[in-house]
Amino acid sequence: MQDFFDVKLAIENLPFILGGLPMTIAVSFVAMAFGLFLGLFISLARSSELLVLRYPARVYISFMRGTPILVFLFILYYGLPMIELRMSAYMAAVLGFGLNSAAYIAEVIRSSINSVPSGQWESAKALGFSYWQTLRKVILPQGVRIAMPPLTNIFLDLVKATSLAAVITVPELFQKAQIAGGREFDTLTMYILVALIYWPLCIVIAFFQEKMEDRFSRYVK
Repeated sequence: MQDFFDVKLAIENLPFILGGLPMTIAVSFVAMAFGLFLGLFISLARSSELLVLRYPARVYISFMRGTPILVFLFILYYGLPMIELRMSAYMAAVLGFGLNSAAYIAEVIRSSINSVPSGQWESAKALGFSYWQTLRKVILPQGVRIAMPPLTNIFLDLVKATSLAAVITVPELFQKAQIAGGREFDTLTMYILVALIYWPLCIVIAFFQEKMEDRFSRYVK
């Protein structure tokens, strides 16, 4: 068993690897917040009757969903400096993950809004609500409950995908595990250890998902 997973070595290196947890959380939450903000407007553009809004949104979604996030991170961090555009590894990670997740979030929000009965729009219009008032006060509260599970899945994938940020030198969990593995000459133990850290982190996120679903369930009858 020790050849497969050295418990003593894992315990000794746990504080060092956990040092990357704040960065993993920071990248995940900031990128998700950015993705939610951008994704909302992309979803509205995607559903717009105006071609000048709808088609660029469709192209954006297609491009982001059809290109590997790892390639995108390399372009942002290693490619853009060739044209004198430089950013920190953290900023490149947040921007890369945020722009990428926005495409998936946009489709989730669009389908959730479309699943709200059209009569809700008509009723709000009869009450004199504007488009934005209807969206904010009537449609989105109902759509959020529908969108919550898929949005949480996107966030869970984003948390795990932050391990890719190690390739652009972001000091998150996986990069710390790589350093510890190289230093201790036992990468397998370190990789198993970091997997065991990601697991409870995702369990906590799933727990809050259930709480949020309960919070918004009153909007769906």
